[in-house]
Amino acid sequence: MLKTPSKHNLTHQLTHTLGTAIVNGKYKVGEGLPSEADICIAEGVSRSATREAVKMLSAKGLISSRPKQGIRVLPESSWNMFDTDILGWILNSKPSLTLLLEFTQVRSGIEPLAGSLAAQVASPEQLSEIEEALQRMIDANDGLDDPLDACISFHAAILKASGNRFFAQLTDFISTALRVSIRYTNRLTGASNTDVSKYKQIYQALVKNDAQTASRHLTTLLNSSLSVIEKELQKQK
Repeated sequence: MLKTPSKHNLTHQLTHTLGTAIVNGKYKVGEGLPSEADICIAEGVSRSATREAVKMLSAKGLISSRPKQGIRVLPESSWNMFDTDILGWILNSKPSLTLLLEFTQVRSGIEPLAGSLAAQVASPEQLSEIEEALQRMIDANDGLDDPLDACISFHAAILKASGNRFFAQLTDFISTALRVSIRYTNRLTGASNTDVSKYKQIYQALVKNDAQTASRHLTTLLNSSLSVIEKELQKQK
């Protein structure tokens, strides 16, 4: 017997449906969404679930909902780009090279410093987690693991090992965008496997508490991705 979806699940589904429609441009900036009553009918959900979905979209900066003004779509400048739902909706529907470039630029400002910090403060357990991610990448090149998941695990483990609570909380954001970014850059370069040697160098620097070298290797890795995206953008001009 099938279970009836909970209000929480219905709210999440509706939030996803409306959020995807907004980032895809179905509802234009400054224009209104259907009323809550119309959304209930169109999507077959309760008024309470619809109201919660509207609140969630408002909190993410996608819409404003005010009495007598209805539900209005806000400009992209108001969207919370660090929200993993919004980032996922955009990347899964209309990933642009410009967005991937900006994302990689953010990583370039964060990950080398996170690596430097991790080399100084990472615990044995955290270094072990990074080593496990590295081994997963090696196994992935032999077809024994998922290459994308393994690579993301490596980057996420470094953020966590940095000892910086703000960096640690960016793991979901970075992981979400990496799923699209890595696929895209691999397609542009024609790479089928990850060059694990670069990641080994990062890990070895972390183990040796060599903050400068860890930071340098991460910078080199990210600059390589930036170069690929920038060259492709130049081709499109």
